Amino acid sequence: MTAAPSNQLAGMTVRTAPEPVVVDELITETADRLFGELCTHEAVQAAEDIGGAPEIWQAFCETGFDLIAVPEEAGGSGGTLAEAIEVLRLVGYHSAPIPAAENGILGGWLLAEAGLERPDGLVTVVPPRASEGGWSGGGTCSVSLNGDGTAVLSGEAHRVPWARSAEAIVCVCECNGTSMVVSVPASECTITPLPNMAGEPRDTVSFDGATGQAAPAPTGVDAGALAQRGALSRVALMAGAIEKMCQLTVSYTNERVQFGRPVARFQAVQQHLVWAAQDAALVRMAAEVAAREATRGDAPFEVAAAKLIANQAAARATKACHQAHGAMGMTQEYPLHHFSRRLWSWRKEYGSDAHWSAVLGEMATGVGADGLYPLITSGTAPWPEPQPARTAVHRGDSRSGNAGRATKRFGRGALGDP
Repeated sequence: MTAAPSNQLAGMTVRTAPEPVVVDELITETADRLFGELCTHEAVQAAEDIGGAPEIWQAFCETGFDLIAVPEEAGGSGGTLAEAIEVLRLVGYHSAPIPAAENGILGGWLLAEAGLERPDGLVTVVPPRASEGGWSGGGTCSVSLNGDGTAVLSGEAHRVPWARSAEAIVCVCECNGTSMVVSVPASECTITPLPNMAGEPRDTVSFDGATGQAAPAPTGVDAGALAQRGALSRVALMAGAIEKMCQLTVSYTNERVQFGRPVARFQAVQQHLVWAAQDAALVRMAAEVAAREATRGDAPFEVAAAKLIANQAAARATKACHQAHGAMGMTQEYPLHHFSRRLWSWRKEYGSDAHWSAVLGEMATGVGADGLYPLITSGTAPWPEPQPARTAVHRGDSRSGNAGRATKRFGRGALGDP
């Protein structure tokens, strides 16, 4: 394509790529080392039996990772959303049986945004309930306000993560047309313990006149925002789990000898390994891009695309990895099931394939034919304010192409480079 002459650039505005979102390597190294030491096969198995891992959670909290991305002035550890997502990726990678997402970037975020006091113990959230099928959890809750500023919550919520261990349960409710963030003590509720497929708590909570605190949700904090943030948390967890599951499969198939050679050398098995590796790379890239854009601002397209990609990849990757393992992958003594069962559970939480496909479809049809390509290439996350273009000197040689390329966006896309 021929570059526009420089005199045509005068008066135009140039939109450059935003500053990169960088995750401190020390966070990755510290979290990886912590989980590597504590999340042994025996510890994860025991957590499934008792519904939690108090020792792992305590050590996690001592590092400050439990409240990463929650502002320090709200009692959190500070940091960015991208850093919190990196920690969640490692939670999934080590199958750590802890409520890292609920306590920090979901419950902690809601309380901080609404200006509500945070308890000393664990905080969990009620997932928003979608009107269509394919949505795991949530419930129908209503709130009424008392004259003394307290709130009374009624209704029932299903599949609430880690409710039995929580000190406070937070939800977003409508009250007289206003979105409210409501926090009630878990002791005020009736909790029926239930597990998900991986043995992690997904409890039923009855709010029979539970009394707590409430505050109007600020702009940008509502059930839809909670759904997006929850979906992003599951993408991060799934990215880590698929990556580790793929590594386990590669190691096992290289060690398992059949007919005089490792089974990884058989072409049929190699195909499974390639499929799993592709999905691991794809989901990690989607998680990092969505986290990067959500750190800059609202990014519904990027998050919706990432969750759909992760949901579909989880189904393919678990199939490929279990096929390559054979019977060994189905045993309790081998750790593959710690990842596959979590993936099967997480892919249904905060929106199924059908839900996020519909969301993306609505976005695509909403922008029209002319807006489809910009939506795919630029997404929906905010960009820095455009700056006036500099007038370049047109030299009439091949170097003049640089001026045209300087006006283009780079490093962007729904699934661009992380």
